[in-house]
Amino acid sequence: MKQYYSYDDFKRDTRALIKDVKSTSPDAIVGIARGGLTLSHAVAEGLNIREVQTIRTELYDASCKREEIKLFGSCNFKNSKKVLVLDDIADSGETLKSIMHYLESEFQDIEFISATLFYKKSSCYKPHFWVREARQWIEFFWEKDFLQE
Repeated sequence: MKQYYSYDDFKRDTRALIKDVKSTSPDAIVGIARGGLTLSHAVAEGLNIREVQTIRTELYDASCKREEIKLFGSCNFKNSKKVLVLDDIADSGETLKSIMHYLESEFQDIEFISATLFYKKSSCYKPHFWVREARQWIEFFWEKDFLQE
């Protein structure tokens, strides 16, 4: 079973997430590509944060799951003290867990806070902030609405 996640749902939930994370006063954002990019842009606008960076991951080769997650890209936090890490969903949690571990070990003087739109209770990583619990497969509007026919 699949659940379609519309732009209107995204707008409502992103506003709620912005309200929740605002009190943490992040000064930078890391968006996890690709699922966290749309959310990162919207949250950056809502919090008026211009410092937005990205990290891309790969856990699968075609349909085969890798033994280890691969990270692509690096971040540079010259003047940052608190960074908000955003992804669309903590499904298995492996991606978010790996990225948080990488960031916390590479940048030990910076506080990292994670947030997602969706969180599955079976995830191996629970984000600091999340809006909805995922109970089925989520089809995000950005995954479906722009496909070429």
